[in-house]
Amino acid sequence: MAFKTIIVEIDDHIATIQLNRPDAMNAINAEMLAELATAIDEAEANEKVRCIVLSGTEKAFAAGADVNEMADRSFADMFGGDYLAADAERIASCRKPIIAAVRGYALGGGCEIAMMCDFIIAGDTAKFGQPEINLGIVAGLGGTQRLARAVGKAKSMEMHLTGRFMDAEEAERSGLVSRVVPSKKVMEEAMGAAHRIAEKSLLTVMAVKEAVNRSQETSLREGTLHERRLFNALFATEDQAEGMSAFIDKREPQFRDK
Repeated sequence: MAFKTIIVEIDDHIATIQLNRPDAMNAINAEMLAELATAIDEAEANEKVRCIVLSGTEKAFAAGADVNEMADRSFADMFGGDYLAADAERIASCRKPIIAAVRGYALGGGCEIAMMCDFIIAGDTAKFGQPEINLGIVAGLGGTQRLARAVGKAKSMEMHLTGRFMDAEEAERSGLVSRVVPSKKVMEEAMGAAHRIAEKSLLTVMAVKEAVNRSQETSLREGTLHERRLFNALFATEDQAEGMSAFIDKREPQFRDK
């Protein structure tokens, strides 16, 4: 499928999706989010794809939602159509891992999309924020919920109430990003992580993602029970037998996703 607002490439089991509205600092509009949801659907269905890397440009991962598209809409328009929500949530519901490679601004909807990914590798120029309050609105794609879970209530509350941006160093220190690297190496590092994931059993990768995500949504007791069920279930796979045999034999495992 030909896309207008994103660039998609698949190579060596990795799907790279680049947000591509450079003249608008990758501001997110309905067309971009619909194309992104379609690209993720296709990557998830593609047996050759084992990991996804989502990036923007050097100046901006995405500098927010497209205000020009929203400005004249009414409550009925936004609520009735549930503006952007379904396509955005497709990122969070993808069973294959998604790495956000963030350079420059990740603000508003851009920050929310980055947080929907499984982890963020940030360049040292990255800036994160939820400045919707400056527009007279509140975050609408999970920003108040995911940011608080990532960095804690106090820091999240300050950022949402004041519109303050968080730089890459603070984002790493606060737990929003997994690590910070020089901006020119962001894609290299993200692709390196993606290739390491792609070497694993996809069944196990999806189980790990499911278990860690459950930790954010349930009690410790229920989360550990779910983890234990996944742990036990993986002993029914060929990949578990291969992984343990390879460890004992001191060789690299050859996983077959079975």
